[in-house]
Amino acid sequence: MAAKSSAKAKKLKTQLAEAGVKFLLPSYVDMHGASKSKMVPIDHFDRMMDGSELCTGAALEGVPQDVSDEEVAAHPDPASCAVLPWRRDVAWFASDLWCEGKPFEPCSRNILKRVLARAADMGYGVNLGVEAEFFVLRTDEDGDYAPVSLRKNLAKPAYDVPRLLDNLDWIGELVDAMNELGWDVYSFDHEDGIGQFEIDFAYDDCLTMADRYVFFRRMADEIARRHGGFATFMPKPFPNFAGSGAHYNMSLRDLKSGENLCKLKPEKDPRGCGLTEVGYQFVAGMLRHLPAICAVVAPTVNSYKRLILKGSNSGLTWAPIFQCYGDNNRTNTVRIPLGGGRMELRAADPMSNPYLGAAMVIAAGLEGIAEGLDPGDPHLENMYEKSDAELKKMGIRMLPRTLGEALDEFAADPLGKQVFGAEMHDAWLAFKRDEWLGYLNHVSDWEKERYLNFY
Repeated sequence: MAAKSSAKAKKLKTQLAEAGVKFLLPSYVDMHGASKSKMVPIDHFDRMMDGSELCTGAALEGVPQDVSDEEVAAHPDPASCAVLPWRRDVAWFASDLWCEGKPFEPCSRNILKRVLARAADMGYGVNLGVEAEFFVLRTDEDGDYAPVSLRKNLAKPAYDVPRLLDNLDWIGELVDAMNELGWDVYSFDHEDGIGQFEIDFAYDDCLTMADRYVFFRRMADEIARRHGGFATFMPKPFPNFAGSGAHYNMSLRDLKSGENLCKLKPEKDPRGCGLTEVGYQFVAGMLRHLPAICAVVAPTVNSYKRLILKGSNSGLTWAPIFQCYGDNNRTNTVRIPLGGGRMELRAADPMSNPYLGAAMVIAAGLEGIAEGLDPGDPHLENMYEKSDAELKKMGIRMLPRTLGEALDEFAADPLGKQVFGAEMHDAWLAFKRDEWLGYLNHVSDWEKERYLNFY
């Protein structure tokens, strides 16, 4: 096996050199899912693949290490190798972190791999698709940020063709780059916020998609900057426009046949959503742990300014706010899109660490299957129109309204520690609580405008 792996590595090195690659990035992520790496000349490819590149975990946000601890080592996954489309002399590798001769437990990618191994033990592979929503903006003459397109703002700019054409130079280059990497983009559009876009591309194995989303954020920003703008994955940069999501679309597959184990024709499904019983059990597990999951898939103060009923020029925000599920109806947080066969978590946003977010969702879903949980009947009606009394009678809770509430839910739910491991759980929670406290202690412009000259 070692000889075979060595032969594949040697072939990859030759292919990269022939393609003009000079430098290598064995990339890993911090707790936020932000890319980190050292750069390695291609002549040192073999050493890099053996884990030669070390870093001090204490230099990374949320990684539980002291400065006196042994460094963590990046172990690149050769299957993830991608030549940067905007910088073709550099090749990128998604990497696992190791420490003391074994996988580093608090590494985000290792956390996801542990959950996927648990799924495999139950006979399941996991597919994941991520809907990539983000804003591309430019800095204006006053140093503020503004859309690239200078057209007059519309109250409802969703699917606007003129703005899409105005941005086609950078977005066309980005789509070409994604397709060059084999990601199969099948549509893209201007979204409901001015300067907001969504790019939809093919789903894949969960680990592969998590790697791709980390890479996508870097690539989108790099290409936007070549055209005078920048990409932001802040969930809600404008108070009067809808925010950006990164909806997780998941399904389970048979490891041998590849068959989708969640798909049932809607007419054969007594609940009408097009899910198998295993799919509904997965949904039930998600619903049980949804408040804690929110802390990980909507991980910032700003995330909860997106998860509101109203707050955009076009009226309703289309954002999830209830702990419930349903069919193609977008007023549910867990949605079964038209045709069934997959579960969409709509609370996830673009600043989520996809390894940690996916790990939490999958672990919750597997618990639902293992315990044979029932999610109840799907909600087919407009949940936004329900009164507080109606929601209470139906037993439906609101999602956390702030990062602070979500962190309390995460701390109280044993799933977080089971998935993250004790060290990462405690370090992640402590870092996020500090972030929330920093926000609470900040005196905002809103407060000054409202109170400074109150009397």
